[in-house]
Amino acid sequence: MMDMVLEPYFKGEVFDITLVPISISYDRVLEESLLALELLGVPRPKESITGLFKASGVLQEDYGCMHVNFGRPLSARQLCEGKINWSEYNLIPRNLPQRPTAETQDCVNWLAHLIVRTQEEGSLISPWSLMACLLLQTPFTTLTEEGLQWHQLTEKTLWLRKLVLDFGARLNWPAHIPDSEVMSSTVALHHSIVHHKEDRIYLVQDEDPARQDPLSPEEGVMRMAVVVLMLVSYRNQALHVFVRPGILATAIHITKNTRKDELFSFFCFLRDVFSNEFIFIPGRAVQDFEEACSLLQKCGAVHISQQEVTVLETGLEVLSFLQKLLQPFLDSYQLMFRYLCEKEDHVFTEEQFLPDVRNLATKLILSGDLRTFEVLSSDTQKNVLSALRRLEAVTKLRVSQQKEYKVNKAAVSRTGDILSGKVPLESLHTTPDARLQCQVE
Repeated sequence: MMDMVLEPYFKGEVFDITLVPISISYDRVLEESLLALELLGVPRPKESITGLFKASGVLQEDYGCMHVNFGRPLSARQLCEGKINWSEYNLIPRNLPQRPTAETQDCVNWLAHLIVRTQEEGSLISPWSLMACLLLQTPFTTLTEEGLQWHQLTEKTLWLRKLVLDFGARLNWPAHIPDSEVMSSTVALHHSIVHHKEDRIYLVQDEDPARQDPLSPEEGVMRMAVVVLMLVSYRNQALHVFVRPGILATAIHITKNTRKDELFSFFCFLRDVFSNEFIFIPGRAVQDFEEACSLLQKCGAVHISQQEVTVLETGLEVLSFLQKLLQPFLDSYQLMFRYLCEKEDHVFTEEQFLPDVRNLATKLILSGDLRTFEVLSSDTQKNVLSALRRLEAVTKLRVSQQKEYKVNKAAVSRTGDILSGKVPLESLHTTPDARLQCQVE
């Protein structure tokens, strides 16, 4: 989209283009269950007049507020200054079609990431997003059987509210309403996901009264996955606030290292692996690392010296929360690395990959060996493929009509071992066939 928007400027048809970052935040999304089902491979129902009448009950529900934030207008001319060699464009007639140069593509990519990052900073985080972060870190047996005590959720949410404000986020928390009332009304708004009963919070588990046969274990996993992925979508609205300090907390947890340069190298590695999950502006790894250090130091989690990042006793709760926030991504990626390494063939198609990973994850969830449902999401599965292609551990076979890939099992296995802390990051650079590089600035 950014490429199309900037094309008239690159061709010299206009002097400048003004870009206005607009952030739209929703208290509750109308199609939350449909989006979750779609991620689990269930086709979206076709739109029809009959379907619209059937949905009239849904349209009468309360969906809270929608917040629109218009950011400061940005000049494309000023942002692109010094990034493009205009002499190449001046030598070609404007009416002739032109392929964008690598320099232009890099500039467009950088600018697109900058705009989305600005949109993130302008978004308004709801109390439910904070609660979703905490509920996803609660054991599912607690949420489905005995229930999470209301006072525990309240205490942790208020603690997280302070942390979010310390991190400089924009929070939609009414100041003139008691905290208990804000949380109660928030839970009532999201009655499709949780319900409040006898001072405890439970995940909603819909039962089909018309169904005669009991659910199979696999169907039970999928039904629970719908609710979890609905929660995940609201947690994701707040992830941009935590992701940089979260990656640093994860680097500290995995490497057990305190040296600043070593942590920076691992920070860059994680930033590269998860660049399809989160928005990172290209070429700003140093600034991202410095921001992570600054935020963790500001909330009293670590002490930063010129050479060391020292964990403080007062910061263990913050670091634990941040590390658990990113753990589902680590678990999901590791499971898919495992699947690719255990496959007999070195070539696979995307049509095989998605259902096979989903079947493997379902079995592991039922056995208790896997605790994250996010690996069942087709978005996460496709992001893993994109990450491995970028790391050159998986290559796409262009001769095939299908989306066919060839896997370098040694490179995939090594990447998984580094993510788990089994081998040091340096091993990524010592094997020529993997050709995996982490840009350390």
